[in-house]
Amino acid sequence: MSGYTGPAEVEPMPGYLDLITRASSVMLGAWRDCGRCGLELSKRTLLDNAYITWTEIALFIFCAFLCTQVRRALTESLFQPLARWCRLLPKDAAKMPESAWKLGFYTMSWSYSTYLLFFSSYSFFHDPPSVFYNWKSGMSVPADIAIAYLIQGSFYGHSIYATIYMDAWRKDSAVMVVHHIITLALISFSYAFRYHNVGILVLFLHDINDIQLEFTKLNIYLKNRGGGYHLLNDILSNSGSVSFSITWFWFRLYWFPLKVLYATCVSSLQSVPNIPFYFFFNALLLALLLMNIYWFLFIVIFVVKVLKVKEVNDVREYEDEEESKATKGLHMEPQSANNDDDDDGDAGHHNSARRKHVQNGVTKEKHL
Repeated sequence: MSGYTGPAEVEPMPGYLDLITRASSVMLGAWRDCGRCGLELSKRTLLDNAYITWTEIALFIFCAFLCTQVRRALTESLFQPLARWCRLLPKDAAKMPESAWKLGFYTMSWSYSTYLLFFSSYSFFHDPPSVFYNWKSGMSVPADIAIAYLIQGSFYGHSIYATIYMDAWRKDSAVMVVHHIITLALISFSYAFRYHNVGILVLFLHDINDIQLEFTKLNIYLKNRGGGYHLLNDILSNSGSVSFSITWFWFRLYWFPLKVLYATCVSSLQSVPNIPFYFFFNALLLALLLMNIYWFLFIVIFVVKVLKVKEVNDVREYEDEEESKATKGLHMEPQSANNDDDDDGDAGHHNSARRKHVQNGVTKEKHL
């Protein structure tokens, strides 16, 4: 079931039309050939091709728990004191630790995946179909990729908990939880089925946007620190928002479908006929693409708002407006609603009917 080493030359990257036509044709053909597919075959395929030990599962759980504790420790000992030292506005000081934590993690994780793809022997970025060359069931996972998987898997395991109980609750938080679950499923199953090569490429194409998002948000918080206006942080926040918008499209809506989805939908069956769980993994990747498109709509709204009011606010993580109105007991003016959303999250303690949660190590009331 292995041994295919690929063509002599690297295949050129397809266009959108080529992706749609070839992927749909290949997937329809695979569906027609899957006459005996069913629960019994899926169960047998799972048992025959999934390789993961209880030790690896226990290590993942431990590292996810460790991520949560490290974040709490950094919040209390570093991020919150830094926010007080910078004299941030209360609403910004409450959210600054979350962005600082995420910026640190994503910078580290993306730097490591960049090293793997561009400064080691792997050619997955320049030759995406090569992620399936020489694939075989139960093949060993290289140590450098296994480390990346452990780091990313434990972080997203932590993030499911953190989005609900530690982060500020926002309009897209429910979608964010679904995103983290799908990402964790992709990480876990791709590791177990030895699709780790394509997994590294997926992580590389997604983490860079989170770096830019959190960097932009931190500069938004810092530009009004100490009760004054700071031009440098304003320039950095505007620059970050522009680069974030461009790279979101380029990495997640251009490279991701044309490099990753083409490889998983088309090239995978060329390298490994009857590859296990072909439809399952492609369904998860397509769901990830749909969420990227969904969030891109937030970015378009954000760009339009910047062009109209000449001010940068949170890009895709808006505070829930309905929660804000219920909390403050008043209706906001449309032009100031986006800025007031963040203030409303801090006023949640006025409503005793709401459940309390911990946001960045501080008890906060919010809706689940």
